[in-house]
This record gives sequence, C-alpha cells and structure tokens, in this order.
Amino acid sequence: MVTIFRVEKDSLAQRLGILPGEQLVSINGHPIADVLDYRFYETERELRLVLRREGRDYPLELVKPRYASLGLEFETYLMDRERSCRNQCVFCFIDQLPPGMRETLYFKDDDDRLSFLFGNYITLTNIDSREIDRILQMHISPINVSVHTMDPALRCKMMNNRFAGEALGHLYRLAEGGIRLNCQIVLCPGLNDGQALEYSLEQLCGLGECLQSVACVPVGLTRYRQGLYPLTPFDRGTAAAALDVIERYGEHCKEQRGSRTVYASDELYLLAGRELPELEFYEDFPQLENGVGMLRDLEDSFLWALEEMEPWEGQRQVTIPTGECGFTFLDKLLDGLRKKCHNLKIELVPIRNDFFGGTVNVTGLLTGQDICAQLEGRDLGDQLLIAGNMLKAGEDIFLDDMKLEELSARLGVPALRVGSSGQDLLAAILGREQPHARGQNPYEGAWEHG
Repeated sequence: MVTIFRVEKDSLAQRLGILPGEQLVSINGHPIADVLDYRFYETERELRLVLRREGRDYPLELVKPRYASLGLEFETYLMDRERSCRNQCVFCFIDQLPPGMRETLYFKDDDDRLSFLFGNYITLTNIDSREIDRILQMHISPINVSVHTMDPALRCKMMNNRFAGEALGHLYRLAEGGIRLNCQIVLCPGLNDGQALEYSLEQLCGLGECLQSVACVPVGLTRYRQGLYPLTPFDRGTAAAALDVIERYGEHCKEQRGSRTVYASDELYLLAGRELPELEFYEDFPQLENGVGMLRDLEDSFLWALEEMEPWEGQRQVTIPTGECGFTFLDKLLDGLRKKCHNLKIELVPIRNDFFGGTVNVTGLLTGQDICAQLEGRDLGDQLLIAGNMLKAGEDIFLDDMKLEELSARLGVPALRVGSSGQDLLAAILGREQPHARGQNPYEGAWEHG
C-alpha cells in the first residue's frame, strides 16, 4: 500500500476522482508495494483498483487502452526507500572517497528496481528468493549484475559478505527463467584476474543465451585507502594479460553463439598501451555505460557530424579539459576538425587528478578544483568546454561541489556543459547549439562498487 502524492491533470485518475493523500492498496487483487508493482499491473486494459480514503477502502473499476498510464504520482520515484548495499567490497570506490563530500555520494545502492529502470548494477546479495520470484513472474528484463567472480569463496572474500557466494544461485535462477543478464567484473590484480577470471568467464558463458554481455573494467584506486584491503593498480603488463583472457573468451563466444558477449573497457586497452578495437568489434555496444567502446562510439558520431557539417568561416578558440587516460585518442580525433577549420584553435588539456591522488585518470572523475589549479593563468580562449559526465546528473556541479558557474568565474571564461555524443562535442566546439544530449540516471550511481 502506497500513498498518492499527486494526481496528473486531465489523467484517468483525476477523471475517476482519485485524490492526493489517498492510498493505493491493490490493482486487480495484487498488493502494491513499490514502483515495479505499480508499473507492471497498471498496464492491463481492465483494472479493479482498491483505494483507501480516510481509513476506509473503496473500489474503482475501469477500462482503458493497454499500457496507458493512470496518472498517479508518488512522493519518491521508487515509492519506498532505496535499498542500500550490504557488502563491504575490497575495491569499493565509495570507501575511497575523502570526507566532507555531499551526502548522496556516500550512498551505496544495491536495488534491483534501479537495475531494471535505470541500468544500475546489483550484486544479488540484497534480495531474497521472493524478490527473484517477482522478477520472474513479471519477467523484468534485463537485469544488470555486479558479478566480479563466479568463485563463491572468492566472492565472499571480495565482498566481505558471507552470503555473497550463495547469491550466485539467484543468477542461475534468473538465467533459467529467461531473464536477460548484463554482467560486470571489476578486475583487481592478484585477486580475480588470471585463472580466476578464466573460471568466471567460463561459468558466465555457460549461462546460455540469456547472458547478453560481460564487461571487465579495471579497479579504480584513490589515495584514500588507509585501513582498506591492500590492492595494486593495473600496469601495462597485468592489463595486457587480462586483455588476452578477455579477448580469447570474446572470440570463443563469437564462434559459438555469433556474438562477442565478453568485452574489456576502453580503460584496460589504454592501460595496456594497445589500440582500441575497431567500431564493428563492439557490435550493438551492450555495455557502453561501463566504458566499453565509449571512445569508438564518440569517434564515430563525431566523424559523421564532421563530414556533414555546414561550412564554418568563424574564428574561435576553446579549451577542453580531459582525463589523462583518453587524452591521446581524443587529441588525434580533434585533428580532423583542426585541419578543416584553420581559424579554429582547440586546446585539449590533460588534467592530473590530484583530488583522488593521481591514480584515477578518467574524465568522469575530475573535479573543479583540479581543473582550476591546472588551467589558471592560461589563455583559455572564448569558452571552456566541460564534459557532462564530470557533472552531477541534472545539475551543473562537480564531485567536489564546485559549481560550473564558480569554475567559470575563477578562470574568467564562460564554461559550457557538453553532451556525451560526438555531435554535441562538435557543435559545442563550433559555438553552435548542441543537437541532443543523452538522458541520465537521476540516481548518481557514479561508482562501480559491489
């Protein structure tokens, strides 16, 4: 039973006389506890609602187009509390944050509802067999799972949760029930790479056609690891060794099932000093948000936009701060635009991530203070272009709580948030309106944790 916060104007609910403050008890005899219940059962054509007004239940019956919305809104999107993570993973990025950051950054979500609705990854340690039954009954698919290892004992060790190994049973049940699965492995050198990685990939590939994809990403380590499990970052050799295993299983899947299925993130290729695979390698980009093929996708959309761009006769100078990891790739990509527009000056500047200790080098984890410190005193031109993944979803604020307008004021140059597509990047560089920006998960979910 959930309380109705608002009724949309001119909606079915308003025409039926449903009022804010009433409680939705059930739909077609099914109790309503959260957003999944509501979303699933409201899609039916014939509905019998039970509502509660001032402590008394009353029924309503209606016929509507299938999938049409009732128009009810609730105080929170999930209609109850977000479920936090029960694990204490040895690689958890949240545990490596410095004190004093905004409160939402310290919250570890592990909510299967967010996995379905927004693509968040879950460990399966936070749900029981009844929740699995509900997922199977509603056929909620796909589900994104943080696996990390298929060895039960090693999973317990890595997650500091004695039930983490048993939770793998949920993975098998979901696969047997036809639920499509996207899996993630955060690789930690000396723990779940090497033979442990081979075992995990072999077991995951054994799940059958329900396994849509596996993304292998390197662990991110900051300088705030006092008292935490001793981990070492990947170097060129260990990254190359992990890539060899991942690519071998990818080729095997390609031969056996017609799809590569198993991928490494772009960061792992860059750490190994290897060229990124070509665009076709990534097929339909099943793990783009995990950094798998993201640079090739950006390159493809940028080159298409560059080929189709209208003549540009202006004169402009822009500065683009970026993470150290992808700097060389992006700088080479921008050369095509530099050659085409001779009066256009593009300064791509690699920013060292001193905030997290210099070992984290991806663009999405840069802070305003590091950008300020390393750009102050430079000729930044007409505009500073900031990748949208540096900023909070729906708000122009960096991880260190510096606002985009503050960055602009301190550096004395207008700063612009840039969308994630190549078309957006090209438009921003030329001073044109960005054609589109991809939607973002309203839940911050910035960290790849347990």
